[in-house]
Amino acid sequence: MDGIRVGKRVVGTQSPVTIGWENVPQVEGGTFKRLFFTWFQPAVLFGMVAFWYYAPNSIAKASTAIGIGIGFRILLQILEFVNPRYKSWQITWKELATDLFYVGVATTMVRLADNYIGADAAIEAMQTGLHLDKLVWFTSLPLLVQAFLIIFIFDFGQYWMHRGMHNWYPLWLPHSVHHYITQLNVHKGAVGNPLELFLIGLGIGGLFDFVPRAFLLAGAIGMSVGAYQHINVRFNSPRWWRYIFNTTEHHSLHHSQDFESTRSNYSNTFIFIDRMFGTCIDGEAELLGMEGGRRMSIREQMLYPFAEGWRAYRERATRTPLFARDTATAVPAE
Repeated sequence: MDGIRVGKRVVGTQSPVTIGWENVPQVEGGTFKRLFFTWFQPAVLFGMVAFWYYAPNSIAKASTAIGIGIGFRILLQILEFVNPRYKSWQITWKELATDLFYVGVATTMVRLADNYIGADAAIEAMQTGLHLDKLVWFTSLPLLVQAFLIIFIFDFGQYWMHRGMHNWYPLWLPHSVHHYITQLNVHKGAVGNPLELFLIGLGIGGLFDFVPRAFLLAGAIGMSVGAYQHINVRFNSPRWWRYIFNTTEHHSLHHSQDFESTRSNYSNTFIFIDRMFGTCIDGEAELLGMEGGRRMSIREQMLYPFAEGWRAYRERATRTPLFARDTATAVPAE
């Protein structure tokens, strides 16, 4: 394949990709269908913001957020059958059961680990040990500003963690498993190795103080945007939405079988972070995965980072002469 030049890079040399919004297919059908799939995403976002901003304290609590999140995922699952992006991504009952298994792992094992050894736990221990006060003045900011800062701080850190996973082998090992998925569906964001899910959730948000409702509002905004990354639904997203937020199109390129395309679109929520650092590519791809679209079993996904890491270590140890390993010493800086 000749590929397509995007800035200083050439993409699509290993697998077909579509570059440029003008080349991405649009929703077909009647006026109602086209309007629905054009304004569904903004309507949900603004509706969530309004609800969490004005809801009374008796309703604005974590249990309500969990219920809304479950209902929203079910709605998106229905939309996958109503207006699929690609028929080749159509989910089966077996695949849905597999996806839900990973969702269960993410909401139990990974959540438990995060509570005890995650970023917030580490920051709390550091603040307690060093007698540091949190940045309490953040609580005086407008509620929407607090919510935006929560999302942006987390997403900015996640961008660099995700980018690091694609550029440093020890981090790539747990993340690589996620790139063996061959289609995008509403629960695919949880498919991968638990170690990767733990690492991608690390952040520095615990350093800042925000009011509880700001966290609920931030979670609702994040859900209203991030849920579309792994989804098999065709939307006519407004131009401003595609410029600010990460979309299914962006993320499909990140999961494509073309290596150069996967090194783009690292952010979770705000694609403008990728635009800031020159890693954004607008477009989409249908053929996803690695090794030509090879599927991994659950067992292989759980063991692959450790087995592959051990194999790579042994190969490197074998190639390095014994005397070089024994006599290697650290050289102090001048």
